[in-house]
Order: sequence, then structure tokens, then C-alpha cells
Amino acid sequence: MNDSNNASVIGGKSFTAVAINCAAKAGEWITTKLGNYSSLELKHSAHDLVTEVDKGSERLIRNLVATHFPDHSFLGEEGVEPGPEASAQALEEAKDAEYLWIVDPIDGTTNFVHSFPFFCVSIALAYRGEVIVGVVYDPVRDELFVAEKGKGAYVHGKRMKVSGEATLRESLIATGLPADHHYALPLNLKGVTAIAPQVRNLRIAGSAALHMAYVAAGRLSGFWEIGLNSWDLAAGALLIQESGGVVTDTKGEPYTLAVRNVAASNGHLHNELVQALEHAGAQA
Repeated sequence: MNDSNNASVIGGKSFTAVAINCAAKAGEWITTKLGNYSSLELKHSAHDLVTEVDKGSERLIRNLVATHFPDHSFLGEEGVEPGPEASAQALEEAKDAEYLWIVDPIDGTTNFVHSFPFFCVSIALAYRGEVIVGVVYDPVRDELFVAEKGKGAYVHGKRMKVSGEATLRESLIATGLPADHHYALPLNLKGVTAIAPQVRNLRIAGSAALHMAYVAAGRLSGFWEIGLNSWDLAAGALLIQESGGVVTDTKGEPYTLAVRNVAASNGHLHNELVQALEHAGAQA
């Protein structure tokens, strides 16, 4: 058994159990605030939103983690200054931590603000830079997606497996509309223009973490997006990998916590997806 598997329990406490408990408690609280938030602020742009519910959810998760593992490091979206440079710097400062919790307290805040029911809590734990636990919780549907490194991925207690589509032509692919309208959005739209005619259909639902969970569950064949952050991707990446899929950057290089431009799939059509992005000039 390798170090990352040995690291799944410390002091008799299961990391996965703590992650699940944090996601469940945060998700339960978030749903009580749906349609009832009191403050809305802009972050990096007019399309990058935050509410007091995002901040409260992150505080709740941070406090619960600290109760069980006070020596662990914590990287949460709401504890980082807005903008890609600040996000990259925050990860750089935290990357050498032995244990690092990586949290998006509400992935899909715009959806939450509009009461559009497609948002989630995303919690990952990295051990020496490698994600060993990933939890994505959709509180509206009460769906809990859970993965442990080397132990598979599950939803509703059943093991997940990626879909079997072999080509883009028969696939359902998801992407996003990045909040960065100067750099990331134009590149993503290039990809949309190129890939939409090649696939069965596209979905843009507004939560990268849930899109990735859906790839892991076989509901989507693949997903790509430009300009994401570690907290958007870490949990979902492990879900996909443990379900038999592939996660890389948009150029096909292996996934790491530093990846911001992601391509994820069932594996069968991954090269075709990456090549389509390359031909479109949409890799970043």
C-alpha cells in the first residue's frame, strides 16, 4: 500500500468521513438560505459573485476541519483575493503542505443567487500535493459523490463508472462560461464554436465541480473549461480518475493542482476532445 493510501486515516479519524460530514452540514445550511441571502458582492468581475452564504459555508467547513485536524492547511475560495494571479499565488504558498484541504463552499454561486438548482459543495484533501479524498455534494438533489485515492468513487453508495461513448459524435459534453470576459471567455467560446457541431450536444449548467461529478457518474462524456481554480477541480478530478476517466489540462498534460484549463472525459474520446480544442485555438 502506497503512502497516499496509508494517509487516508490519521489518529483513528477518517479523512473521508470528515469531508462527508463537512459537505453535508454545509449543504444543509446552504439550502436553508436558497432565495434568502441578504448580501451580494462582486469579486473579480461583474460576473464573479459572492454572498454571505459562500463565506458562511466556508467558515463552517474550515471550523469543522480544524476541530478534527488542527495541524492541516486549508485553501478555500473565499479566503483568497479575487483574480487568477491571487489564486495561483495562494496555491503556490500552500502547495508544500503535508495535508491541504481545498474547498469551494458553493460552486455555482450565480446559480444559487438565481435559485437555479445546480450548485454544490466541493471538498478535496491533498496529501503532499496529490488529491487523496474528493467529495462533491449537491444539496438540492441530496446527491453525494465520494472518491478515495485507489478505492473507487461512489454516488448513492454505488460505485461509479464513466460512460462508454467512443467518439465526440455520440457524446454529451459540458463546458462553462468563464467570469473572465477578457481572456478565458473568448477562448472558451472558440471551443464551443468548434466542438458544438462535432458532438451530440453541449451542456453549460454553471458548476464545474458538478459537471465533473457527472462525467464520473457517466451522465456526461466529457467536460472542458478555461480559467478555473484548484478548488473548482480537485475533488472532481479524483472522482473522474477513480471512475475510470481521464483528467488533463487542455493540452493533454497530466492533471496537477496547478491546472487552470481542464479537459476531462471518459477516456475513450479524450484525445479527440483535446485535438478539437487545439484545432480551434482554444487550449489557452
